[in-house]
Amino acid sequence: MEKQELLKYCEEKNVLLDNSLLRLFLDFENLEILKLFLDKLKNLTGKRFFNEALIKANKEKINKILREISILKKVDFKIFNDFFDLGNIEVENEDFIVNNKEGIVKIKSSFPCIGKSLGVKDFVVHFRNRYESLRNIMQDRTEFENLISINKISSDKQKLSVIGLISSKKITKNKNVILEIEDLTGKMKVLISSEKEDLLKEVEDIALDSVIGFKGFGNNDILFVNEIVFPDCVLNERKKSDVEECAIFLGDIHYGSRNFLRKDFSKFIDYLSPESKDPEVDKIKYLFIIGDLITGVGNYPNQEKDLVVGDVEQQFQEMADLLGKIRKDIKIIICPGNHDCVRLMEPQPLLDEKYAWPLYELPNVIITENPSTINVGETESFEGFDVLCYHGFSFPYYANNVPKLMLEKTMNEPEKIMKYLLKNRHLAPTHTSVQYFPLEKDALLIKKSPDIFVAGHTHKSGVTYYNNILLVSISSWEGMTDYQEKFGNTPDHCKVPLFNLKTRAVKILDFETGEDEIKTYRGEDGK
Repeated sequence: MEKQELLKYCEEKNVLLDNSLLRLFLDFENLEILKLFLDKLKNLTGKRFFNEALIKANKEKINKILREISILKKVDFKIFNDFFDLGNIEVENEDFIVNNKEGIVKIKSSFPCIGKSLGVKDFVVHFRNRYESLRNIMQDRTEFENLISINKISSDKQKLSVIGLISSKKITKNKNVILEIEDLTGKMKVLISSEKEDLLKEVEDIALDSVIGFKGFGNNDILFVNEIVFPDCVLNERKKSDVEECAIFLGDIHYGSRNFLRKDFSKFIDYLSPESKDPEVDKIKYLFIIGDLITGVGNYPNQEKDLVVGDVEQQFQEMADLLGKIRKDIKIIICPGNHDCVRLMEPQPLLDEKYAWPLYELPNVIITENPSTINVGETESFEGFDVLCYHGFSFPYYANNVPKLMLEKTMNEPEKIMKYLLKNRHLAPTHTSVQYFPLEKDALLIKKSPDIFVAGHTHKSGVTYYNNILLVSISSWEGMTDYQEKFGNTPDHCKVPLFNLKTRAVKILDFETGEDEIKTYRGEDGK
């Protein structure tokens, strides 16, 4: 690493390094990872001058940072040996592993969430790489015949197939649909005839910017489509573990809200406490929390009227106090949501230690980014389950813009949105559906089909299968809000899906007591 480059960054951040640390950090090859580490160290310690004494004094906390930031697996850990005790961290097949007597949790996806100035070039690279990734996934499909790049299509009419990114869609006077698609070599038009009713239904729901394959007859002017091929996520089988253990899923807790269902959540915590007498509880080894752990502050106008805890750090502290009562052999895996005081741009980074430090102190908590893929339940004879965790901030866009999803009012049936996104192999295929950070490797692309896809945000509970993939939509621990009532979104409360890794049985645990008082704020006059 160039010394001048590192010093320039430290000057911008008002950070000073002593000579020994400066020499150490110059051995790093990846400046972006080092920037992330220094930012976190500054937030953690509140200091601006870093020396060996500071490092050693905060050794245990720094170890926790390194365990949570899986991108650091790409760093040569030997550089840190003089300062950091890495303990139970292992690096194996590029997966970040948390290991103890009870089993293994692998964080299989990780994306650096580092701020920088963005330009047009960043978005171009992002979409080019997204296209290439999806094309590589699709190109070996048996459905394609004479798969060809757009610039190599001749003027002679022929049978051919193309894979392209959808840039526009329009309907002609004759009710035909014409799409403009593009690949890395050029653009062309494809036409779906009004006589092909089945294809018309499919193309009606195609999202702009999605990458899709087309098979038909035509030339370099236009392709008449006979078949549409989606990237799609498919599993050949529903695998089972050889060990009797369970995973449970929840989220949208919204701790700090005046409508937080405290009595119901306390009932849930008691269920998972060491004193619980339910024999089924002993099988639970994994607890996934899919965002909106807290209700946050300033997420929408006049939110202060809806708060009973008005400080973010206090919300995290009290939430951690509750989670601390759960049995320590249960691994609690947390990804952020839009209320958790992290940036809205996806991928969302790890929860900020400056505010969420109480969670980082819990020994059985594993904090990940949003989205993230987590592998649980691996044994010597079983590869484990890949769990795709996504809070679901893109869901309202597709529920309100895709005709089929609009008609079916899918904000109340989010599993249908999840199926749609799996079919497109992307969590937010349309450019405007979420705020996103244009990384070279698209964090929202589903490169490998997961065993389980779990999401929240809609506050609706649901469990189903799609192409052998288990879909889990989580309910809420907050009473109905004015916003939900206005848009006709009826939430489910306190329903916790339990999945048995050995039998694949799914059971919905219900902790709703009806004892919590729901308070509704309806304006300055309190009506």
